[in-house]
Amino acid sequence: MDKVIQAAEVFQLPAPDFRVGERRTSAVLFAHQNLDEMDRNDRIRACYQHCCLRYVMNEKMTNQSLRSRFNLPESKVASVSQIIAATVDAGKIKLADPTQTSTRYRSYVPFWA
Repeated sequence: MDKVIQAAEVFQLPAPDFRVGERRTSAVLFAHQNLDEMDRNDRIRACYQHCCLRYVMNEKMTNQSLRSRFNLPESKVASVSQIIAATVDAGKIKLADPTQTSTRYRSYVPFWA
């Protein structure tokens, strides 16, 4: 799964959808979409999977790393912050350090970490 997610990030593809069946798990890959073309669930799934990938690489997700994942300029900080907030609200990620008060230096980990 890590390799599939990493490949999707390298090629700037939407996050894959993993479907678990009785006998197998399938990874559904999607064609390239701009961030504006993705729906809310796609954005949350991409943010969560990016956070998981960073975590298994012993790194933390930040606003900057997610902007890089979506290949967005620094002027899109607010858009990325909204995606992160939606993913936190969905319970998929959490603050790595809850005592961090500065929004600039916040980092995130998956909810299960």
